[in-house]
Parts: sequence; structure tokens; C-alpha cells
Amino acid sequence: MSHATPTVDTEPATEERSMLETVHQHLERAVSALDLSPDMVEQLSHPSKTVEVSIPVRRDSGEVEVFTGCRVQHFEIRGPFKGGLRYHPGVSTEESTALAMLMTWKCAVMDLPFGGAKGGVVVDPQTLSEDERERLTRRFAEELRDFVGPTTDIPAPDLGTDDQTMAWFMDAYSMQQGETVPGVVTGKPTVIGGSHGREAAPGRGVAVVARETLDYYDVPVEETTVAIQGYGSVGANAARRLDEWGANVVAVSDVTGGIYDPTGLDTFDVPSHDENSRGVSEYDAPQRISNEELLTLDVDLLIPAAVGDVLTADNADDVRAEFVVEGANGPTTPAADEIFEERNVPVIPDILANAGGVTVSYFEWLQDINRRQWSPDEVQSELDSEMVDAWNSVRATVAERDVRWRTAAYIVALSRIGEALTARGLWP
Repeated sequence: MSHATPTVDTEPATEERSMLETVHQHLERAVSALDLSPDMVEQLSHPSKTVEVSIPVRRDSGEVEVFTGCRVQHFEIRGPFKGGLRYHPGVSTEESTALAMLMTWKCAVMDLPFGGAKGGVVVDPQTLSEDERERLTRRFAEELRDFVGPTTDIPAPDLGTDDQTMAWFMDAYSMQQGETVPGVVTGKPTVIGGSHGREAAPGRGVAVVARETLDYYDVPVEETTVAIQGYGSVGANAARRLDEWGANVVAVSDVTGGIYDPTGLDTFDVPSHDENSRGVSEYDAPQRISNEELLTLDVDLLIPAAVGDVLTADNADDVRAEFVVEGANGPTTPAADEIFEERNVPVIPDILANAGGVTVSYFEWLQDINRRQWSPDEVQSELDSEMVDAWNSVRATVAERDVRWRTAAYIVALSRIGEALTARGLWP
């Protein structure tokens, strides 16, 4: 174990700012609106633990290749660590630290009893066969075994991983523990302790928050036009829920490009990227557009649900949407945030809007502990209720303190974390 520098550099950030620097800047802005002690801020600025491991894997060819993995655990004051495991060439301890911090804030906004974590393996999953992916996952689980567990740190799927990955991870961990431990991970298949509704939860949460935002500003959902960048699991599920509620989704995109129909798309007919990797680009639509063009369409609601740093100082003035609801992690840079505030464009932040996934992961964890599976209707009802409660807490802070939505969400999160830290104290 070591406290290490990033294993690989992340891609150059927009406006020469890394994700970690952006997260720290958002933290500093919120701290200035709160009466938090410098000691508390110092603790919040650093992860509790950073683990880096080597993972030897035998390739199908018979050769052994050693991969690098990491896990960053940030601030467990409210409960065990929680966060995704990703398989991606850009995995690094720096990026994982930023995402772990965001997960800490996200759990606190949702009032879930978790701290944040993140990690993964530096690998392009497309280069792995199914057998190699299984061997990699099982060895990674063994390397992390002393640092994870249902009351310690509970991983979940992320980029390049899925429910099968979590099943292998759980099995490897359980075999070494000598008993089945379904609560060591979430996002598993339902037949081994997974929760109904887990895959759709992030997108449904985005849709619920978007609906509440429109209602707050007295904009009928039925009269709303929507553009969604990132038609994967999050974007497609958000689009289809909003479509069901009467919104007019006019544009969607994935990594292959976008489509636009001013009269509205049938979101249930357009395949998500997960359903068909070329489904959007091959769909018969009146107009094809780029991902960049989608961001500047004349719509009521824009949902960036793809990757980070897509709304920047370079394009924020060109965004014509009246509202932005963040479905991705960190899609808006601080400079773009400032421009949107000057233009009075409300931006509902990621730590609130896309928290549906971790919320249903919490439900799954509870189901595993109690050995009782909830019905799909129970999960959906509880998720909607939790999302609305969190949105109301942030809304009340916006009204009370006259701050932007992102700052309000951070205030809610940091207030809860601060209260927990004060109650527990510092040991020794």
C-alpha cells in the first residue's frame, strides 16, 4: 500500500484545470458560505486512504501481464466508503481522489450513511477477453480484500465494469471469507443479491430532479423541450422518463454523434448506446448534429450526461437552454458556472442530480444486510421519495441563503458532514 502520485496522467482538462482542482474550487466556494473551522476543511481536502496495487493476470496467450489498480477512500465519518470501480486507460489516483470527494458530497446531500470512494484498473476493457476480464477482476478483488467489505468499503460498477464484474468480485471476496457476502459490492445481478432498478436509477434520478426544477420555476413538463448529450444508461433512462411525463425530447447524442428532430424523438425507439453502440448514429432522424452542436440548441432543458468538462468558458455563452441539469460528473467547469450565473441560467449540480445510482446502491446494501429483496415498485417509490427530499433540502438552502444551486448542494452536504465530525470528534 502506498500514498502515490497518479498512475497515469488524465487527459488535459478544459481551461487547464484538472478535475481535482475543480472539486477543490467548488469546496472552497461552499466553505466560504459556511462557518467551518480550518481544521475541518483541511481534513475534507484529503482522502483517508489511497491504495495502489499491482495485478498480475495470465492472458489467454499464456503470457502474464501486470496491470495497475487503485482505490481511494475519502472521509468515512458518516459510514463506510462507497463508490465505483472502473476499467479505463485513464484511471489514476488523482482522478479517483476527485471522484471519491464528489461521492462523499453526493452521499451527504442524499443523507446516506456513506463516505466516498473510487478506483479501478488502468486498462482498456475492449482489449480483454471475457476470461481475461474475469481473471483480472478476481485478482483485483483479492488485492483489495483487506480494504473492502460490507462495513468498510462497498464498490459498485462504473466505466468499463458491469453487474457481471460485481458478481465475480463478490464471489472472489466471499470464497476467501468462507461465506457468501453479498453486501461487499452493489450493482450485482438480482439473482445474487442485486437490487431491482439499479441500472435505471441514475437516469431516473436525473429525470425526477429535472421535473422538480421545472415545477419550481413554473415551467410545465409538457411544454418543455429537452436535449441530452450522452444517450447511454443515464441519458436514455432520463430521456424516457421525461418522455413519459410529457416532455418533448428533441435531441440526443452519444460518442458517435447526435440526432435532432424539432417535432420530438421517440426515445423508446431510439436505441441507447448500451442497447446498440451505433443505435443513435444509424437512427432515421431529420437532422444529424455533433455533440458540440447539441449543447447550443435552442431548448428549454439541457442535460449533459456524457463526460466531464463539456460546458466551458468557450461555449457557455452559446448555450441557449434555460436550465441545465447535470447527468454526468463534472460536466460544467468553474468558468462556465460563472458565466451561467451571470446569465441567470440555473445549473442543478451533479452531486444532487445524478445521485440516483448511489441511492439505489444504498437500497441494495440494506437488502443484502437484511436478506430481503425489495420489489421494483418499492425501489422506484423509495428512490423518487429520496430524490425529492434531497432536492427540497437544496431548494430550501437556495431560498434561505440566496446562493446558486451548486453552492447550496455543497452547503447541505458539508453541513451534515460537519455535524457528524463535531459529534464524533478527532481520535486520539
